[in-house]
Amino acid sequence: MKRIIISSILSFFSFTSYTQIVDEIIAVVGNEVVLSSDIETQYLQYLSQGYTDSEEVRCQIIEDVLYQKLLVHQAKLDSTDVSEDDVNQELDSRLNSFISQLGSEEALEEYFKKSTSELKIEFYEIIYNQLLTQRMQSSITSSVSITPEEVKIFFQEMKESSDIPVMPTTLEISQIIKIPEITLDEKSRIRKKLISFRDRIKNGENFTVLATLYSDDTESAKNGGELGFVGRGALVPEFESAAFSLKGDQISEVIETQFGYHIIQLIERRGETVNVRHILLKPKVSSASLLEAKTQLEKVENLMKSEEITFEEAARFHSDDVSKNNGGLLINPQTGSSLFTVEELPLNIRYSADRMNEGDVSSISQFVMDDGKKAYRIIKITRKLKEHSANLIDDFSLINDAALNEKKQQEIAEWVVEKIKITYIRFDYDYNNCDVLKKWKK
Repeated sequence: MKRIIISSILSFFSFTSYTQIVDEIIAVVGNEVVLSSDIETQYLQYLSQGYTDSEEVRCQIIEDVLYQKLLVHQAKLDSTDVSEDDVNQELDSRLNSFISQLGSEEALEEYFKKSTSELKIEFYEIIYNQLLTQRMQSSITSSVSITPEEVKIFFQEMKESSDIPVMPTTLEISQIIKIPEITLDEKSRIRKKLISFRDRIKNGENFTVLATLYSDDTESAKNGGELGFVGRGALVPEFESAAFSLKGDQISEVIETQFGYHIIQLIERRGETVNVRHILLKPKVSSASLLEAKTQLEKVENLMKSEEITFEEAARFHSDDVSKNNGGLLINPQTGSSLFTVEELPLNIRYSADRMNEGDVSSISQFVMDDGKKAYRIIKITRKLKEHSANLIDDFSLINDAALNEKKQQEIAEWVVEKIKITYIRFDYDYNNCDVLKKWKK
């Protein structure tokens, strides 16, 4: 079942917020009504992307909306649960994403001509229905699985239809990292500074002002240290534990995380979501510590060059990164596999890795980690697959995922056909020019 994909939620929200459409009911699916605005908002957004006027696309959008309404209707009948916390967490996540695109919460409110609280109210039902739809889809396909034989049949059908995709160059990378140690004096200096901030706030100074002036978290500092509502699992454990233990406008003790040292103030808690502001200070690494880390990695490099240990052994016993548990092997967070396209590689490794060949080991280089710390690294290209036509040997997991997804779509399509037969559906317009809607009419 083909679906029209809205590529930009931001532009979708814009059309929903700005576009004034004379609303009327055009169809009913079970207990759910389909409004003309449900269709026109998506169609205008489609046109805004540079596409030409198309009645076929309008018909497809109508079917998509009918499909979504059918899922929502059935989800409510089945008592599928989406909690208020789930919706608020998703809302905050999307709004925070918009804020990062636009620069500040004030810019967001200026863009939409509405306050953040008004936007949350306006889009609450949209997000609620989206989450309900996702959970219903998951419920329908929860028992769908696929066998290796089915994957082979799927791939054979792709070959027969000349639909074999070209796979981009992919790499498998291992690394050994040495992180410079922070001196006790530097840790003490940072702690004392944060304690002084905490005392100043208790004596009447504004947390927001101090966060704006002094926090090393430059993004949240723009908003006075405020992070927005987040749920459990979205924060590093030490920070999360402190944030969820606060009451009122209480300020935490100094908290240490991988990013540095923080003090945290509670703004509001809603069930299992929390909104806090914080001040982050990052300890400075001394030149002596940097030199020591590099010297340690040079010793490891010499052990590998003399073949006393393998790269994987060196990573397992000498690396300071969590990847040491996999012999230094990096895992792609987008796919869960060990393969990366060049575009999927972290920026701090992409350029050097792309120029290396399978089996190559880099020289030692300094880089900046995701948490902002300087460190030294050696990387190895453990595997490199150049651009090629997909095949079952090199690309089995990807073909397996594609075959499984198609099987799930078939399961959903069959479910829709059966539910149409027993669900009340009414059209207030004929839509005789929409062939895709014929199966919805009884």
